[in-house]
Amino acid sequence: MSTLSASPASSGVVRDAPNLILRAEGLALLAAATVAYAQTGSGWGLYALLFLAPDAFMLGYLHSTRVGAWMYNLGHTTIVPFALIGMGLAFVAPFAVAVGLIWMAHIGFDRAVGYGLKYTDDFKHTHLGTAFSGKG
Repeated sequence: MSTLSASPASSGVVRDAPNLILRAEGLALLAAATVAYAQTGSGWGLYALLFLAPDAFMLGYLHSTRVGAWMYNLGHTTIVPFALIGMGLAFVAPFAVAVGLIWMAHIGFDRAVGYGLKYTDDFKHTHLGTAFSGKG
């Protein structure tokens, strides 16, 4: 079947086995970041307080879907928390490491349950499928 007939909400979506692999990677990221966080001694109160903090990047959707997708993706790519963890390790800043690990855990959780990076046409259009519909 031609991809030219695909609807915008289904284009650019990873499906089938690759989708399951990406979700499994998300679960692995959640587990690894949480285990690493436990080693920091920062306490589970901080983890609980900050676990959903990356979702504040959704506030860009108050402006437009384009700005919202850009901001959401910035907050839900592993690049920024990896950099934060690296800087925290390099400069012996345990709080930065802890925050970076919580951030990574959040991203892993989102990927595991199917919330992917956003496209600019619709909040629900992600690289892992249509968010909130269970269709992937």
